[in-house]
Amino acid sequence: MKKILSLFLAALLCICTYNPYVYADGKRPDNSEIYSLSAAMIDGDTGRVLYEKNGDDIRAMASTTKIMTLILALEYGNDEDVVTVSSYAAKMPDVQLGICEGEQYYMRDLIYSMMLESHNDSAVAIAEHVGGDVSHFACMMNQKASEIGLSHTYFITPNGLDAKDEKGTHSTTAIELALIMKYCIMDSPAADKFIAVCQTRDYSFSDYEGNRHFSVHNKNRFLDMMQGVIAGKTGFTADAGYCYVAALNRDGRTYIIALLGCGWPGNKGYKWADSKKLFEYGIAAYDKAVVINNDYKTCSIDVLNGIEGDCTETYIKDADINLLMCGDDMVEIRENIPESMEAPVSSGDIVGSVDIYVNGELYDSLNVYAAESINRVSLIHYMKCVISDFLL
Repeated sequence: MKKILSLFLAALLCICTYNPYVYADGKRPDNSEIYSLSAAMIDGDTGRVLYEKNGDDIRAMASTTKIMTLILALEYGNDEDVVTVSSYAAKMPDVQLGICEGEQYYMRDLIYSMMLESHNDSAVAIAEHVGGDVSHFACMMNQKASEIGLSHTYFITPNGLDAKDEKGTHSTTAIELALIMKYCIMDSPAADKFIAVCQTRDYSFSDYEGNRHFSVHNKNRFLDMMQGVIAGKTGFTADAGYCYVAALNRDGRTYIIALLGCGWPGNKGYKWADSKKLFEYGIAAYDKAVVINNDYKTCSIDVLNGIEGDCTETYIKDADINLLMCGDDMVEIRENIPESMEAPVSSGDIVGSVDIYVNGELYDSLNVYAAESINRVSLIHYMKCVISDFLL
């Protein structure tokens, strides 16, 4: 196999460039048309960035934080758990449910309080129950961010209140916030529960003893502003400004947007305008296109000093890549496959790669495998041939 890999230096590089899909109706918004200081839209299936404005800038994220708190509560908590309210949780500032120290609530009820009305005290009570305390729960949040593959996100609080410690500031980027939402609705084992909570318009509950009664209403107005919105969370703090993260599914295509610093008091509607503009752009400009599949034909390779044959066919497997593409997107498929290689070759050996570039950036690399096994010619083989010829 080392010989095979060393031959890659002499590989035949084949580049195929094409535009798989053209959709002329969608006009990309100019960054000046987007109110948000940072904004991103990604493909919900793949995480590929479809639009960004300062998408890697690190900013405070306010209550959009609560999508991470919710997914951890769903993954590691239990709906039927009874949560006891601590003094610390009860002292959280607005927006708050108004729970009191020592009161008990079912976990599921606090979840709806947190997500529909963005209650900060409910978020802390959930975090303390699931993580033991806020500090340990923040570690769980940061661990999950690392597992998702994020490198510019740092959690300190479960509710998104502005915070800073010796390691940094409670913050993320627009692209990484969108990727958190992707995990919540597409990749998490609790994705269906997450979406169900986010879709709920109204919810009523009582404390565990049945002494206090509450009704909460979903503050995510965008649920009813566009067809296909499946999840979203608003947020606001003095540092963050208005923030929003949302997902929309239309005709089998999933788009996720994240907005940070989308105006301050007096500009509350900016986030809805930005959301509508970005989602409309995504719907009009992008459609699914097959980039590569298992029918893609790779070239054969000459095999030197082999017994059974002088070449092997090659193939790729598990190649089913469909991307949301627009008219400006360009795809390059580069085959890194050697023209020849030395025997022996075993069926299933990795002999090269097919690299897929989208707009000049490597998107994925697929292994190319040998189809046949070919043993190397040996002295014993030559002696057998000589003896066979002599006996004839």
